[in-house]
Amino acid sequence: MKIHFYKYHGTGNDFVVIDNRDLTFPKKDTKLVKKLCDRRFGIGGDGLILLENDKISDFKMLYFNADGNQGSMCGNGGRCIVAFAKQLGIIDCETTFRAVDGEHVARISADGTISLKMIDVDHVQISDNHAFLNTGSPHHVELVTDLRNYDVVGKGRSIRNSMYGEAGSNVNFIEVQGKDVLDLRTYERGVEDETFACGTGATAAAIAMHVRGLVGSNVELNVKGGRLSVSFDEVNGKFVDVFLSGPATFVFKGEIEC
Repeated sequence: MKIHFYKYHGTGNDFVVIDNRDLTFPKKDTKLVKKLCDRRFGIGGDGLILLENDKISDFKMLYFNADGNQGSMCGNGGRCIVAFAKQLGIIDCETTFRAVDGEHVARISADGTISLKMIDVDHVQISDNHAFLNTGSPHHVELVTDLRNYDVVGKGRSIRNSMYGEAGSNVNFIEVQGKDVLDLRTYERGVEDETFACGTGATAAAIAMHVRGLVGSNVELNVKGGRLSVSFDEVNGKFVDVFLSGPATFVFKGEIEC
C-alpha cells in the first residue's frame, strides 16, 4: 500500500499529515501509525494527523500519538492541520473544524501565523509546587530553576507515571524569563520523550502561571523549537477566548510504501 503524506511542524513539534477524505487510511492499525512516526524506520514525527470530511464544519482532525494510539487534542497539530487545509484549498484564512475535544476556530494572519482557539478552562488545580489542568489534554505544570539543564525526560517520565495513573499526563517545566515571558520544556505522554514544543502545554503553562500571579493574560513562551503566544480572558474564574498562536511550517511531502 502506498501512502501519500505531508510533513509539517509547529515550532519543532512535527507531524505526519495525511489527507484521508477518501477514508482509505487504516486508522485502527496502531503498528502502521507507530511505524510512520518512527524517526529511523519511517517518516518521523511526534504524531500523525488525519484530515477528514465533516458534516458540520470545514473538516475533521484525528490525532494519533507516536505510539500509534489515538490521542487527545494537540494544539500545534491543530495549527498545522489548518495550514494543511489551506494548502489543499479547503479553506482560505479562517476556518472552523472539529477535533476530539470539540469545535475549534482558527485564523491565518498575513505573515503566516496561525491562531487557534482552544477550549475554555474552568478548573485549575493548584498544589504547593505544581498545577494541573486540562486544555484539551491533561497537563502537569511545575516551576523549576535552571530549566536549561533540568532533567526533563527523567523527571517528566517519573511524574507522568507515578502521579497520574495509567492514563498519565503531559508534564511541563517552567522558568519565568521576564514580564509575561516564560521558558517552557515539555515531556509528552504518547511520545514518551521531550518534544520541541507542545501547544496544549504552552496553553496550560500560561494559564497556570497566570493563576499564580506571575504573568498577565498575553503570554510569550520560549520553547525548544521557537516561540508561541497564548492569550485569554478570565471571566468569574473561567478562562475563555483562549488562543494559541505561532507558526506552522510545511516541510516536505512524499509517498511511502507500507
